[in-house]
Amino acid sequence: MHPMLRRLDDLAAHLATRGDALALLGLGSAGAEHDRLDEHSDLDFFVVVEDAAKPRYLESIDWLQAPCPVAYSFANDRNGRKALFADGIFVEYAVFTLEELARVPFHGARVVWQRDDAPAGLAGDGTPPAGPSYDTVDFHLNEALSNLYVGLHRELRGERLTAARFIQSFAVDRVIALLRLTSARAHHRRDPFEPSRRVEQAYSPEVLPLAEMVPGYARNRQAAAVTLAWLEERFAVDRVIADAIRGLLSGPR
Repeated sequence: MHPMLRRLDDLAAHLATRGDALALLGLGSAGAEHDRLDEHSDLDFFVVVEDAAKPRYLESIDWLQAPCPVAYSFANDRNGRKALFADGIFVEYAVFTLEELARVPFHGARVVWQRDDAPAGLAGDGTPPAGPSYDTVDFHLNEALSNLYVGLHRELRGERLTAARFIQSFAVDRVIALLRLTSARAHHRRDPFEPSRRVEQAYSPEVLPLAEMVPGYARNRQAAAVTLAWLEERFAVDRVIADAIRGLLSGPR
């Protein structure tokens, strides 16, 4: 058994001895797709508790340390923490009541343990993750183009960091969305919360040239030129915005 799955099982065994815990759900690579766990994975989970117990689980990590001492931790959210066990396993967890869990968006969960009187269906995907307001080719294409345009203006103003985010992050997110909508190959392990996860396994560099689209802080112009060319090669790009982007690319540095 993978050490992280064993850690979850040990934690579940401890929670089962407490009268105020209802369930332990594994998420991410510790969830339904736990076959993708490797030495670089972290451990994500939800602890479901009785209403009155939640403050205790948030204020104290005694229950978390039952399987192994915790070397480092901090509250990263009002519902949970990130922590590093002394043996090197890194975890991120949240604590919810049953009522709260029903409102939380999550995907691909696995019930590691649940109390006999806990309701069925706790691993259901809860509230679906919110998608973009418009999930169409037209929307993602024009968002990408506008990201390039705004980013290049910020580059020219000397705001290179925000330019990099617009050109090498926001626009590339839209490129990934376009591939999702138009690629013949299904990305069967797509993360609905973070679309950039596992794209290297889904698309070859010939399809998605990330090294050229994301070359780094000092190469915003080059990145914008590559992404514009990629979009024009595959979609009907509006000439007005394309020419405006080219004008910024050819202008003074």
